[in-house]
Amino acid sequence: MSELLAVEGLCTNYGKIRILRDVSLTVGEGECVALLGLNGAGKTTTMRSILGLTPPRAGTVRYAGHTITGWPAYKVARLGVGYVPEGRRMFKDLSTLENLQLAENSRGGDWTIARVFEHLPKLAELRGRKAGRLSGGEQEMLAIGRALVANPRLILVDEPSQGLAPLVVEEVYRILAELKNSRVAILLVEQNALLALKMAERAYVLDSGRVVHDGPAAELAGDRDRIRSLMGMDVAPAN
Repeated sequence: MSELLAVEGLCTNYGKIRILRDVSLTVGEGECVALLGLNGAGKTTTMRSILGLTPPRAGTVRYAGHTITGWPAYKVARLGVGYVPEGRRMFKDLSTLENLQLAENSRGGDWTIARVFEHLPKLAELRGRKAGRLSGGEQEMLAIGRALVANPRLILVDEPSQGLAPLVVEEVYRILAELKNSRVAILLVEQNALLALKMAERAYVLDSGRVVHDGPAAELAGDRDRIRSLMGMDVAPAN
């Protein structure tokens, strides 16, 4: 599997506080990689550092043959990196359709708004509704659709199951499985470790801004004691 994203020795601060400490990870073409850890471990900061939203103090980010360390986020997005942020963060006074239109890639690609509506029929039904009036699950689907219409090769997905009912989580992960099957690479941050490990081929675990484990996802999923040891928490069941 060819390497699409490579992060080496990433160190990122918020002010004088060091958050990431020599973080390294890779994501291959069409691969799903889980990034696990407790709240505050540095998962979201890793994503923000890759995207250029929080430029790292040291280290290197390479994507599709380009060194993109510290690039502004709009340039990273134009290269084909999508982002589904924690908390969805959409334009709440705009409709579902308008949010998608703002994100659509003018260069074209396989993922059009029509195709998003085909794969996410609930969004088609809600195309005229303001995003602020959508449920949490509907907003999560819109956030995924918004990332897709930019036609990315890689999507960074941050806590997609957070605050959602089990049936909605199942639907969100069905969508992510479709993306994976269509060869879109995914870097997945998720508190539900077993759910993420079921989706991913490989997994990294962060603790206090450092990578403390990396290896096959299936191997880690089969060792509940190891997960508890690495993450310092009980393991939530997968849906």
